[in-house]
Amino acid sequence: MFSLQTIFGSGKQFYELLDAAAVSAHDSAKALHEMLDPASGDKSLDAIKLARHHQREATNRISQALVDSFITPIEREDIEELRVALYKISKQVERFADRYTFAAHRLEGVDFAPRAAMLEKATQIVLDMVRELPKLKLETIKSLDDRLHAIETEADRLLLELYRELYSGDLDGARMFLLKEFFEILEKAIDRCRDAGAIVYQVALKNS
Repeated sequence: MFSLQTIFGSGKQFYELLDAAAVSAHDSAKALHEMLDPASGDKSLDAIKLARHHQREATNRISQALVDSFITPIEREDIEELRVALYKISKQVERFADRYTFAAHRLEGVDFAPRAAMLEKATQIVLDMVRELPKLKLETIKSLDDRLHAIETEADRLLLELYRELYSGDLDGARMFLLKEFFEILEKAIDRCRDAGAIVYQVALKNS
């Protein structure tokens, strides 16, 4: 006799699809870091655009799988929330990169690479958390979430320092606007990483 699981599947494909979405988010952050690294010779958007394309593909496949599948390994709402959070990470990366190509000549001497490195590290932690989902080991996921929170806290602190510098009155209006906009985009990308991590942690809490 066939069980319902045999007929409808176990829903484990969702873990693979979420992994693909998390990999794409990490790839986009890594490509941005390389683009902004002064030592890098590659300043093109190709790698970022490719990662974004893969992110869209994974996102669409998750949405379709939610329609087609009777069984999911975790709640559908959690899968959807995590799908959206991962999508928004690479969306912020692409937003930064597209605008940076137009404004780079106005931002000479500004080193965004350290902040992009923080984002790359945050996306790696998110990827690690997504890969821990099938195991639902609360202690491991909590440890990763704590590391993600520490990165977000440091990013918030650095943004406050930037505001202090911007409002000191030593910068012209146009440069102040650009610095504020670009650093805030990177900050928002890190916040989206924190959102994704919080979803994974809540799933682990509910299912452990």
